[in-house]
Amino acid sequence: MAHRDVLDALLHDYTTRAEAIRRDLGRSHSADFAEQAQQRQNDEVLEALLAEAEHGLLLVRQAQQRLAEGRYGECLCCGEPIEAARLAALPVAEYCLGCAQFN
Repeated sequence: MAHRDVLDALLHDYTTRAEAIRRDLGRSHSADFAEQAQQRQNDEVLEALLAEAEHGLLLVRQAQQRLAEGRYGECLCCGEPIEAARLAALPVAEYCLGCAQFN
């Protein structure tokens, strides 16, 4: 699968996930106090998941920008190519394995 296709699929996944979480967060809460407490705990988990999805969206958009500029797969630190296996495992990778240990 081409890098562009992989990034597009990731963007779709993160967007879908974020939208679903926002819908869940927007639901109305129960009038029962005990249920409200449980729902608040659930909301905290959902807020953390939303932050993770939004961070994923940011990373994908940055990777897409690098792809558009012809810099995708180039380490932002040393300028060397990022290992193909690393990009296959982490398509939004910004650093080669050597530089990732220091960043």
